[in-house]
Amino acid sequence: LKRASSRFESSNKNPSTMSTDSKYFGSNTKRGEIHELQEELNHQREDKRKEAVKKVIAAMTVGKDVSMLFTDVLNCIQTNNLELKKLVYLYVINHAKMQPERAILAVNTFQKDAVDPNPLIRALAIRTMGCIRVDKVTEYLCEPLRTCLKDKDPYVRKTAAICVAKLYDMSPELVESQGFLDNLTNLLSDSNPTVVANAVAALTEIDEISGKPVFNITSANQSKLTAALNECTEWGQVFILTALSRYTPEDSKEAEMIAERVTPRLNHANSAVVLAAVKVLMMYMEQIKSQETVKNLCKKMAPPLVTLLTTKEPEIQYVALRNINLIVQRRPSILAHEMRVFFIKYNDPIYVKMEKLEIMIMLSSEKNIVQVLTEFKEAASEVDVEFIRRAVRAIGRCAIKIESAAERCIQVLLELIQTGVNYVVQEAIVVIKDIFRKYPNKYESIIATLCANLNTLDEPEAKASMIWIVGEYAERIENADELLASFLEGFSDENTQVQLQLLTAIVKLFLKRPKDTQDMVQQVLNLATQETDNPDLRDRGYVYWRLLSTDPEAAKAVVLGEKPLISDTTTRLEENLLEELIGNISTLASVFHKPPQSFISKLKDSAPKKQKKKKETIDNESLLPQEDLSPSVPRGAQGVDDLLGGLNLGETPQPRSTGGSGIDDLFGLGTPSTPAPEQKQIVLQAQQGHGLQVAAVFSRNNGQIFLDLNFANHSQAPIGGLAIQFNLNSFGLVPSQPQIQGVMPGQNVDVSLVCGILPDRVKPGLPIRNVAEVAIKLNIMGADQVVYFAMPIPLHVLFIENGQMARDEYLGMWKGIQQEKFIDFNSALRTSDEIQRKLEQNRIYYVAKRTVQNQEFLYFSARLAKPDNTIMLMELAVGGQACRLCTKSQVTDLLVPFEQSIAYLLSRP
Repeated sequence: LKRASSRFESSNKNPSTMSTDSKYFGSNTKRGEIHELQEELNHQREDKRKEAVKKVIAAMTVGKDVSMLFTDVLNCIQTNNLELKKLVYLYVINHAKMQPERAILAVNTFQKDAVDPNPLIRALAIRTMGCIRVDKVTEYLCEPLRTCLKDKDPYVRKTAAICVAKLYDMSPELVESQGFLDNLTNLLSDSNPTVVANAVAALTEIDEISGKPVFNITSANQSKLTAALNECTEWGQVFILTALSRYTPEDSKEAEMIAERVTPRLNHANSAVVLAAVKVLMMYMEQIKSQETVKNLCKKMAPPLVTLLTTKEPEIQYVALRNINLIVQRRPSILAHEMRVFFIKYNDPIYVKMEKLEIMIMLSSEKNIVQVLTEFKEAASEVDVEFIRRAVRAIGRCAIKIESAAERCIQVLLELIQTGVNYVVQEAIVVIKDIFRKYPNKYESIIATLCANLNTLDEPEAKASMIWIVGEYAERIENADELLASFLEGFSDENTQVQLQLLTAIVKLFLKRPKDTQDMVQQVLNLATQETDNPDLRDRGYVYWRLLSTDPEAAKAVVLGEKPLISDTTTRLEENLLEELIGNISTLASVFHKPPQSFISKLKDSAPKKQKKKKETIDNESLLPQEDLSPSVPRGAQGVDDLLGGLNLGETPQPRSTGGSGIDDLFGLGTPSTPAPEQKQIVLQAQQGHGLQVAAVFSRNNGQIFLDLNFANHSQAPIGGLAIQFNLNSFGLVPSQPQIQGVMPGQNVDVSLVCGILPDRVKPGLPIRNVAEVAIKLNIMGADQVVYFAMPIPLHVLFIENGQMARDEYLGMWKGIQQEKFIDFNSALRTSDEIQRKLEQNRIYYVAKRTVQNQEFLYFSARLAKPDNTIMLMELAVGGQACRLCTKSQVTDLLVPFEQSIAYLLSRP
């Protein structure tokens, strides 16, 4: 509507009438208004018809329904008045999709206007036809478009170039078959720079939509592009510069020549042009061998980047800073002498301040560290608490980065501690701990100052850092035992991070001063192993306890061993990611610091539509169906009671053996390759399980489903009488019973239970859920207890071994199911062979493969025994690490679990 309104306003050439046009928007709908408009639209006087069309456009702009006037407005199209013609064309564009049959009536006028002597009318006609997204109108667009692409007037040619991109979005096959791409490529050599820029914009758009290399810059046409840079509009320059950034020069000399032509764009007033030029230079400097040339280019890039930071708009400053962050990571020398421009201003928004802080850390060096530390110290007196913390942490990062400046950084941190501001003191202690880790046994003289602020600490990270310092340097702190004892008093109330650090620090103290701290270490070990439910803390306590009781020397080697030094953390991005983001400078990717495919899928709109229109060309590869190895139903499971009833369970088959048997198993010849074992996840914490912790995962082997369990007894009494039962579930899963006598205190027992599928255990009438609701009966100290938990059932463990489908059967079912789901994810497997092998290990069987526009599409099928022998279909578009998955099934509730299973399997190497 905004666009309609703006076009309506722009159609009035006389500025004095602009204010009077507002009258068309002020009136409310009146009775009989449509009839009056019909009469005015058919008036003999042209000025009356023009006024009527203006009223119609105004009504359309504010949301009124004027579609019934389509024929009457269309009758006004036969006119020589350019203003009236624009208004009618605007109306047709907005209503043609609702009345495509009537829109055909305007085709003759479009074709006539496309050869009008007036170039403005020719361009208007071809632009309007390109904007009408009606297939029947598109058929008549080809000949006028071909004529306009070769028109003698550059205004018409530039309009036609954009029209090709619009037509390609509607009908790619039509554009390719009519040869419009070749015509568009020829326009790259046009004498008019605006035409060249529009041709580049159209080819770039088509290149992104198609997913195949349509726009190829060569040495011949790159010179045309660089020549057009000086004369085209600013947005045309952005298009051309973006295209040049994707071109790989043949040699260093060509790269220098293009860089020389691009360099003047650095002085442009438009920030988009400046950043686009910076992107080209950053890419080409990798190709230039002359270090002197690279050095000169770096000098020329600095002033425009600084200028971007002097703008009044903080949003532009932020975008510039995010891009500068990438540039500095690659070439810090560009802005090495411009440190002052990144100093914090009192009125900068917080997001600008944070980004400046990061860049100052990256640019810090021995030469400028004094002024940088002064700026950080001043920033630590700001109002925003989070920014102050970042400023204090920045001082520590500089100390870790620049060894010669570490002592000066320590001094600044001590001055901040003297201020007595609570959060400043705590953040400084965290930072100093990292400095101690980087430079051990070098700055211990400040420990006394840190200990003096011990009572002010109330944040877990600061407490943990201080405890680490006391434990690490316990032999140099006379009252280390008293300091740690003060924390030990409230051990159970502390955060887990503090508890873990306190446990380790007291063990360190004991190993360094065993005579004075025996009671303390005994107390902390008892607290860690008996008074806590946290498994990490308890496990560490048991490790220390056993080390100390069996081999104190080994304990010293483990606990007091030399630790690796931490490294500088200012460069945050991986080299490959940084390279990709440099190529996307001046786009959203450079602001988010994420690759474009992570937040924008180019396949989202284009690929699914195009692949349906392509011929179904499937190769001759296929797999023979294998024997049905569906799992057997365990005996005794027929009479299983409901979960909410009793747990009176009969005998069931024995759990599977985890060991191999026979020489075939020894050499891996007995069975085909199987996927790596699944990792068990904790599904029941000891606190909820009366001391019994349960970790579990579903798996499948040799045609049978298994529930792999780990029982861990964290109580002080034996646990026995274990029995397990599933509630009614969507797949009819029923477990066998664990054949174990009991679990002793501190003992871990692994067991695998065969799971069968019983039709009468399927939960009827509710949406399908891939969740098992589990009840476990146990006996502890003579009392029976029942505990409950729920755990996910990965869909791939339910797929049966005869899930293959013939190509024709697959294709017929694929076409017959309309509902589909899409998901994008990153795969750890890069080739189609690896993906096929991985999926077939999990009974997801390959059907066919086809290649469309240099992209592979793999087709797979899988079957579920329940519900009702369901078939799952999938199409996987493979493109390096990024994959796009399309799934179909008669049972739509299973599509999301199916997607999750595929993404999980392919994300594991």
